[in-house]
Amino acid sequence: MLNDLSDPATAIRVSGHETFALRLLWLKKAFDAASGPDGADRRTFQEQNAIATFGVGKNMALSMRHWALATKVLEDGPTHLRATDLGRLIFTDVTGLDPYLEHPSTLWLMHAQLVSEPHAATTFYYAFNLLNQIAFTRDDLVKAMAVIVDARATARATAETLKRDVEVFVRSYAPRHSDPGEDAAEPLLVELGLLREHRSTGQLEFIRGQKPSLQDSIFALVLKRFWGRHHSLSPTISVEQAQYGPGSPGRIFKLDEDSLVARLMSIGETTGGKMMWTDTAGLRQVALNGHLEEIDDFDLVKAGYRAGGSA
Repeated sequence: MLNDLSDPATAIRVSGHETFALRLLWLKKAFDAASGPDGADRRTFQEQNAIATFGVGKNMALSMRHWALATKVLEDGPTHLRATDLGRLIFTDVTGLDPYLEHPSTLWLMHAQLVSEPHAATTFYYAFNLLNQIAFTRDDLVKAMAVIVDARATARATAETLKRDVEVFVRSYAPRHSDPGEDAAEPLLVELGLLREHRSTGQLEFIRGQKPSLQDSIFALVLKRFWGRHHSLSPTISVEQAQYGPGSPGRIFKLDEDSLVARLMSIGETTGGKMMWTDTAGLRQVALNGHLEEIDDFDLVKAGYRAGGSA
């Protein structure tokens, strides 16, 4: 799978959210609408009676659909939207792991779903995986995204569209200090504490560190997927690859190196010995004991909830 945004063949998207950041109950509402055996007609989120159906206006309903697809809670078909197996595992009433998003693992998992690949929310992917500046501005992101868009003959986005997309990215992760009215409700992913905005300068900065609410099994899931996408033929992953590679857990979760290494050192326990930490002759890496496909994604997801905790 090509995830390198320098390749013009990589699909991108810089709109669809209707300028709304993802909110708390939107994924659950979208899941419920499409969780039946027939799914939901694609027009369900476009109808004028969205207020009656979802309790939000039409534009917000379209945004709700966008985020549910981007986080892979729903999948798109020719005529209908359907709940994914992951969506069912988490959001099903009574039997779901976390129908009402009360556990931090859901937030970390939805974040990882959103930013690990570039296709559904390209600005989000770029900021987490390819931006190397410690501090940056909205304009930095807009200019970088303009280069990516301009490299694609079939992609079109105005400067205003890119500015709106960058603003949604910022609002999705950075707490706002003062904004009266309903829009002041903090978006879902702000709780993760991944981004801060310096009020005096307007500069933005990712917050690197331990991320204590991130369960080891959710970390292991992202490492496994990164390994499969980018290093599937290699029996090992180095610390540097796990820290800095696009789509790596170090990038996705903004872990500092000490925190990353601590998690890698316990990866054997987390994966039942299917991945193992090795440190031989100063070469620090994780070795695969068997095959990646023997590590079940849903087993790792479920383990992330057995550890307890609340958002």
